[in-house]
Amino acid sequence: MSLFGSTINDLENALGYSSAKNKAISNNIANIDTPNYKAKDVAFNDVLKQTLSTLEAKRTNEKHLTFNNIDSSFRTINKNNTVYNHNGNNVDVDKEMADLAKNQIYYQSLVDRINGKFGSLQKVIRGGN
Repeated sequence: MSLFGSTINDLENALGYSSAKNKAISNNIANIDTPNYKAKDVAFNDVLKQTLSTLEAKRTNEKHLTFNNIDSSFRTINKNNTVYNHNGNNVDVDKEMADLAKNQIYYQSLVDRINGKFGSLQKVIRGGN
């Protein structure tokens, strides 16, 4: 039995994902004029795996996919299937800036949630005061 349950661990993993995503976006923006640079993105499967682990799905046919063999980590991937600029670069600054804003909101919501969890723990430790 964990003292904090799995919520804080899940939030920690999500913060790690958000930090990796921010780094990938920053690198993409920094390399916007680099010839043949391919934009990077971060693929995150923990949320999918966690969600699927709570499902009670039954396979009615052996050809159906299983729910328990999903990679549970995030990794940086290259987007090699597009070219936006004449120099072979595929960074779309408008998309990157939108992704950056979205990721900042996501990160801040995670920080707020983890602060709330620690605040609740602190209240319990102090006896409700």
